[in-house]
Amino acid sequence: MDFSKLFSLEGRVAVVTGGSRGIGRMIAEGYIAAGCERVYITARKAQVVEETANELGEKCIPLPGDISTMQGMEDLAADLAQREAKLDILVNNAGAAWGAPFDQFPEAGWDKVMNLNVKTPFFLTQKLHGLLKAAASFERPAKVINIGSIDGMKLNPWDTYSYHASKAAILHLTKRMAATLIRDNIVVSAIAPGAFPSEMNKAAAQNSDTVAKGIPAQRVGDVSDMAGGAIYLASRAGDYVVGTALPIDGGVVNASVPRDFVDPSGH
Repeated sequence: MDFSKLFSLEGRVAVVTGGSRGIGRMIAEGYIAAGCERVYITARKAQVVEETANELGEKCIPLPGDISTMQGMEDLAADLAQREAKLDILVNNAGAAWGAPFDQFPEAGWDKVMNLNVKTPFFLTQKLHGLLKAAASFERPAKVINIGSIDGMKLNPWDTYSYHASKAAILHLTKRMAATLIRDNIVVSAIAPGAFPSEMNKAAAQNSDTVAKGIPAQRVGDVSDMAGGAIYLASRAGDYVVGTALPIDGGVVNASVPRDFVDPSGH
C-alpha cells in the first residue's frame, strides 16, 4: 500500500450539488486540491455557479440547474452523460431549511424541504447510477456521499420541523442505499455537519463567537474541517466506511455535557 496516496483523489471525476457556496463549495475546493481531474458543481443561480467555478479554477466546471424537480435531475444527468463516461464521486449536498412556529408551519415549508433534502438525493443517485457503476470496481469503488446534519441526530432549539425530519431521514436512507449499492461497488456514506458558516447557517456566519460557546471545540467549522472529512470518505482511506454518517461538528453530538449536568462524583 502506497500510504502517500491514501487520501488522493487523483484522476477522479466528482459532482457536488449545491456546490456554489457554503459546505458544497468547501467540498469542491477540497476535492480539487486532493487531485480530482474535474469537479462539477450545480446550483440554481447560474451566475453564482459560474463565479464559483471561475474562482476555483479550470478543474471546476459549472452545471447550473434546478434539481428540486424530476425534470431538473434528468437534465443534469443527461448533460453529465454527454460530458463523462463515468462518475467517481457524487456528493448530494443541495438542501433547504424552513422555520415557523408549530401552529403556523405551512405545507410549503414541509414539501420544499423534504423534497430537496430527501427525495432529490435518492432520485439523482438513481439517475446517475449508470455513470457511477461505470466508474466502480472492487479495487476502487465509486462513492456517494449524502450531506445530512447533526440536526438529524439531535434536536436544535428552533422550530425547523421539516428540516429535522429530513435530516434524520437522509441519514437513515444512506444506510438503505448503502446496503443496495455496495453490490455494484458503490460505497454510500454521509456527513452530518455541525456549525459551519453558510447562507443557511447565518448564525455561524455572522455570530461565530457566540455560536462557538455551545461547541466543545469552542469554534465553528472551517473549510479544512469539511474538506478533510469529505476527502477521507471519497478517497481510498474511506473505502471501508459503508452506510455510516460522520459528524463533523466539533463534538456537539458526541462530546457535549448538558449545562445542567451534575457530576455525582463531585468532580
